[in-house]
Amino acid sequence: MNTVTGRNLAPDGYNLGLKYQCVEFVKRYYYEFYHHKLPEARVDAKDFFDMKTPSGQINRARGLLQFDNGTVQPQIGDLLIFKGYLLNPYGRVAIISKVTDHNIEIIQQNPGPFTTSRVTYRNTTNQA
Repeated sequence: MNTVTGRNLAPDGYNLGLKYQCVEFVKRYYYEFYHHKLPEARVDAKDFFDMKTPSGQINRARGLLQFDNGTVQPQIGDLLIFKGYLLNPYGRVAIISKVTDHNIEIIQQNPGPFTTSRVTYRNTTNQA
């Protein structure tokens, strides 16, 4: 935590982000697994979610569909974005790694001293 050792670049020069930060992990995963490059190269975690993009529409800065919490059932590989706060104004972005009717599990990089790289949260999606 609080350590940045430069940028991680893909072999083709695509900027994956600051090494060992949550954004770099997500961008690297999407680049390697989905062959997806985010259109906007430099971004803080909290900025992965665009408040101006309506739920269910394409977030043009990410090249991904964006949904508000609780509107659709999350899927493995989806991103979960956390807003910034006093001790971390940059926010956090993580990848959903497991989904059940009751819980979702996320994987994340550099979560800080108070949590782990895998965390389970209650699935609050309205399934009516």
